Amino acid sequence: MPFHNTNITSKKYKKLSVQVSLNGFSFCCFDTLNNTITSFNEVEFTPTQRGSKIEELYSNAFKKHAELKDTYDDITVIHSNNLSTFVPSALFDEDYMGSYLQYNTKVFETDFFTFDNIPNYEMNTVYIPYVNINNFLIDEIGSFDYKHANSILIEKILEASKNNDDKKMIVNFNPEHFELIVVQNQKLLLFNSFEYQTPEDFIYYLLFTAEQLSLNPESFQLELLGTITKNDPYYAIAYKYIRYVSFLDVSILQEKNSFSTAQNQKHYILFQS
Repeated sequence: MPFHNTNITSKKYKKLSVQVSLNGFSFCCFDTLNNTITSFNEVEFTPTQRGSKIEELYSNAFKKHAELKDTYDDITVIHSNNLSTFVPSALFDEDYMGSYLQYNTKVFETDFFTFDNIPNYEMNTVYIPYVNINNFLIDEIGSFDYKHANSILIEKILEASKNNDDKKMIVNFNPEHFELIVVQNQKLLLFNSFEYQTPEDFIYYLLFTAEQLSLNPESFQLELLGTITKNDPYYAIAYKYIRYVSFLDVSILQEKNSFSTAQNQKHYILFQS
């Protein structure tokens, strides 16, 4: 349930967004009066920590950041995982959410399913949120809105494709998995999430998808964002096999904060939440 402070005298003009995953979380604070990001922080759990109960890891980390104890007019929690899919509104039935996910992820009867509506593009994101993290956050920060990271990602990518009739491939790179998106003038042609271990895994999925959509590696545009950098072997192998490789333009987003281009690419979803 969203929190709305209707008392104008006590309105803080501050918003908190927290992007959560099993590997850690990041958060930023917005000045809603000036539409700017005032602060940002990132917490990564080490491989040895990941054997601990996730609520304990979050609890310990929350104690170290005073911003998370502050008062906000709005709080948004963003769930970042690969347990999601997109369903056109015309085919969507809220009573059968689990059936949409069963084709690309293993689902169980005990799973909790929910969805985000993306009205501008007549689709819904069906996904499995981290219920245990949500429960922890309710106790820690009170009520909030929550949505899936891919809802924000797809909406922004589709907006940016307006009036561009060329098919474009975008990769949002994360540790252990990446999202692969193909758009054409505000139409979503393909969305998929792939787990990877090596650069060879990465390029295989890119070239296989290109082949299925008749995209010529000599001519289509590949744009990257997320945790990938130019010094990365994953970037090197993409550049070897695909002629036009670049990073997603984040210059407009960067006008709203003081962080580097690399940080805006890595936290593209969080900064636009």
